[in-house]
Amino acid sequence: MTRDISVIIPAYRATATIGRALASVAAQTAKPREVIVVDDGSGDGTLAAAEAMGERMNGISLIVVGQDNRGAGAARNRALAEATSTYVAFLDADDEWLPEKIERSMAVIEGGGHVLIAHDYIRLNADGTEQTIDCARRFNQAGDPFAGLFRQGFIGTSTVMARRAAVLAAGGFDESLATAQDFDLWLKLLAAPEATFTLFPEALTRYHVTGGSISSFTARRLACSLIIARRHAPGLPDLWYRLFAIHYEALTAYRSHGQYLEALTSGLKLPWDLLAATFAPRRPAAASTVLPRWVTVILWAWVVGGFGAYLYRFQDLVMAAIKLVAPL
Repeated sequence: MTRDISVIIPAYRATATIGRALASVAAQTAKPREVIVVDDGSGDGTLAAAEAMGERMNGISLIVVGQDNRGAGAARNRALAEATSTYVAFLDADDEWLPEKIERSMAVIEGGGHVLIAHDYIRLNADGTEQTIDCARRFNQAGDPFAGLFRQGFIGTSTVMARRAAVLAAGGFDESLATAQDFDLWLKLLAAPEATFTLFPEALTRYHVTGGSISSFTARRLACSLIIARRHAPGLPDLWYRLFAIHYEALTAYRSHGQYLEALTSGLKLPWDLLAATFAPRRPAAASTVLPRWVTVILWAWVVGGFGAYLYRFQDLVMAAIKLVAPL
């Protein structure tokens, strides 16, 4: 059974994994109409490895396109321009789907009339351990689904199925963002009051954690996440929550790799970002969420106290970083 879906796969230096990703699409109980792989200037044989899968796709049309290296957002946009189906599903080249991914996702998106749907996934860590990431639970716990998504970012890209027309109307992926373009698009796509989405509790994607430069990636992600947070904040408390989450993620990432100076720097930036968020002019779309001045003062006092507790919680990290820079 073929369904009206185009599968979008951006690929960069994915020679070792693109075959596995495509094989998981070919094994679906409900077949997509087409799979579009965009090789983002890999130069390592990724394009040839993808093309070699053409005869193993069980009748699914495989389109492989090459372009100069412009980033994952640009690669996904190129694939969206090539796509012809009503729905698009996103799969990263180093991830894979379980066989019923498309069948179950189509039932949910068509049955609910949603703009976007997603689901839980299985995280396979570099050390061989795995865990199920319960995204649906976080979605269900959020009183306001959009605000909950903004605060917690609980959508995994390789779990998403969406209406192609809505994705294009939202402007696709922001190619100026070095990372987190997917999160930015989900927020753009779901900001309209009539746009509904859901996450259902089935782990139908395997997300493979791969190595990389923690310094460069974490710094880029922190910078881009701050841009996205300010761009889409439903209200000031939501923005504060998101800023705490962004800085905590960066701090723990640096700390886990022994980069104490970078961790301390990212932590010390938090109060300044909170201060800027508190007194920056609000976007017109969020004008109704501006808090009275007295409430802002109380919340700001809470921020200062919270930051003090934050530093106390990581006092060993702070002291280690101070010892590193003391000789300077």
